[in-house]
Amino acid sequence: MLDKMVGSVDFQSKALVLRAERQRTIASNIANVDTPGYVARDFNFKEAMSAATASQGMLVGNKTDNRHMNLPDLEGSSLGEAQKRGYSVQSQPNMDNNTVDLDRERANFVDNSVRYEATLRFINGTAKTMLSAITGQ
Repeated sequence: MLDKMVGSVDFQSKALVLRAERQRTIASNIANVDTPGYVARDFNFKEAMSAATASQGMLVGNKTDNRHMNLPDLEGSSLGEAQKRGYSVQSQPNMDNNTVDLDRERANFVDNSVRYEATLRFINGTAKTMLSAITGQ
């Protein structure tokens, strides 16, 4: 019973950790926009989240009918492995071999910030709902 109550909060807490890590990665890219030879880094949030939830044995979805879409391969791995960063694809070549595209990084930063805030609000709302259910209000 407790698993059903905290399952969504556990999922969202993993998402919050990954969002924070992505924010650090994007901020690092922005900070190094003028560093010659710096290669921008990023990671695929969807793959990282799948790896993080699979490592804890969480149920991400169920295929109950052959007409349903196939689930991604959820091989077990730890949250640390889920945070493996890759290199961003260079969109415009620079003379100093720096691969940071400042416009793209700013857009990613804002998008990730909004998603981080939404995740945080969901966790807070769920906690308030649980607290009011426990206190009987």
